[in-house]
Amino acid sequence: MNEDVLKKVQSNPKFKELVQKKTSLGWQLSIAMLVIYYGFIMILAFSPSTLGAPLAPGMTMTVGIPVGILIILSAFVLTGLYVRKANGEFDQLNREIVEEAQK
Repeated sequence: MNEDVLKKVQSNPKFKELVQKKTSLGWQLSIAMLVIYYGFIMILAFSPSTLGAPLAPGMTMTVGIPVGILIILSAFVLTGLYVRKANGEFDQLNREIVEEAQK
């Protein structure tokens, strides 16, 4: 990429919009994952009996097992949200930026 094209891309308002949206979404999803993960750790640290309680009377499975599975699934869901946004809105913006830079 030559310097003129680079300057065109960097001065394009859509490029700034793309960078802002990607950064914002990345932070939002990271914060969501941190809250979920550290929430689990805090419960484990300050109330281990909550997660160690049986799921139902007489069951050997504890509450912590489905909660742990939900935490893992939440990581997949958050990743899926990012991929969906990246493959849709972000790719569209990227294509528009490239087309405008080639003019």
